[in-house]
Amino acid sequence: MKIGFIGLGIMGRPMALNLARAGHALFVPERASLTEEIRGAATVLPTPAEVAKAAEVVILMVPDTPDVEAVLFGEGAVAAALNPGTLLIDMSSISPTATKDFAARVNARGCDYLDAPVSGGEVGARNAALTIMVGGPQAAFDRALPLFQAMGKNITLVGEANGAGQTTKVANQIIVALNIAAVSEALVFASKAGADPARVREALMGGFASSRILEVHAERMIKRTFEPGFRIELHQKDLNLALQAGRELAVALPQTASAQQLFSAVTAAGGGHQDHSALVRALETLASHEIG
Repeated sequence: MKIGFIGLGIMGRPMALNLARAGHALFVPERASLTEEIRGAATVLPTPAEVAKAAEVVILMVPDTPDVEAVLFGEGAVAAALNPGTLLIDMSSISPTATKDFAARVNARGCDYLDAPVSGGEVGARNAALTIMVGGPQAAFDRALPLFQAMGKNITLVGEANGAGQTTKVANQIIVALNIAAVSEALVFASKAGADPARVREALMGGFASSRILEVHAERMIKRTFEPGFRIELHQKDLNLALQAGRELAVALPQTASAQQLFSAVTAAGGGHQDHSALVRALETLASHEIG
C-alpha cells in the first residue's frame, strides 16, 4: 500500500520503518529531524498535505489531542488534502471524545477513520510487537489489518464506533500507572525493611504478584535506569484524559488520581522527561529512602 506517515518520534520512527520493511511504499513530510534511515526508506514530500495526497492510507503518531487536530484541520490541513476513499488511522493516544468529532469530520470527506492507539513502548515499536487497540468500522479494520500486523502482535477491534480504541488505551494507562505505583511502593517498603530489592523482585516473579511491570520496571527502579521508553509527562497526559473522561461519565477514579499526584511530584522535581518507572522516586522521597 501507499502509506503516508506523520509523526516520526520515538514510537513513530520504528513503526514506519517496519511498514517499509513489510514492502509498503512510505511517504513522510520533510522535517530537519528526519534520520538518514527514514530518508532511505521513504519518499520525502514537502508538507503533510502533500503526503496525504500521495497516500491511500495516512497514519498519524503524534503526542496529544491538539497535535492531531492541528495536523488534520490546521494550517496546511491533512483532512482537506485526503482523496475520497483514503483511510485515516490515528495511532496517537488522545481524547476519546475528540476522536469521535475528528472521525465524523473525516468521514464527511468520504474517508474512513480508525482510532488505533498502541501499547508496548519503544521496544514494542522496534520489535513490531505492539498491542494495537482499534475503534472503527469492520471493513476499514480489515483493510488496515496487514499494516497493523507489520507493527504489532496483539491486534483487537474493540468496537465499530470510533473512540473505542482510545477508550481502551486510557484504560490500559490506568492499569499500567497503578501497577507502577504498586511495585514502587512494595520495593520501597521491602528495601527500607532491610531486604534486598533485587531478590525481592526475583522471589515475587514466581508468584501471583508477577507482572510485566514487576519484570521490566522493577529492574529499572533497582538499577536506576530511567532513560525513557515512555516519559512520565506523556503518561501524565494519558491520566489527564482518564480523569477528564471520569468527570464526564461521573465515574470515580481515586487510584488514578493518586498515581497522577505521584507523577506530578516527580515532574516537580525535574523528572518529567524520565521513564514512567521513575514514579518510584516520589515514594522514595516520602520514605527518605532510595532502593537503588
